[in-house]
Amino acid sequence: MSIRIRIAEGWLYRMRRILATICLAALATFLGYKAVWGANGMKVWQSKRAQTWQLQQDIDRMTGEQQALQRRVDALQRGEPAAIEKEAREQLGYVKPGEVVLFEQKAKPEPKPPAVADKLDEK
Repeated sequence: MSIRIRIAEGWLYRMRRILATICLAALATFLGYKAVWGANGMKVWQSKRAQTWQLQQDIDRMTGEQQALQRRVDALQRGEPAAIEKEAREQLGYVKPGEVVLFEQKAKPEPKPPAVADKLDEK
């Protein structure tokens, strides 16, 4: 038994640098994997960055819409005739004498047969 232990001790002592190199390489590989694909890795960071950019675009768009709506409200509160006329035309359908109004007809959906008819066919 003592012969085998001495052989193993001698082999382990001679291979210590190789084993240390293998352990360090495995550790570096593991850390690299975690840095790229881990919970807070590069892939997650890139997706969060794209999401932040998209949300910023939405904020900019909605800010522009809010400013346009605020300008409309301010114009109506000041009593500007052009703003009042525009709202009257859009919401109440007012037209000036001599104007022709064109309406686009929407296609009507096909009516569905009643559910009772389906049950009669099954019997």
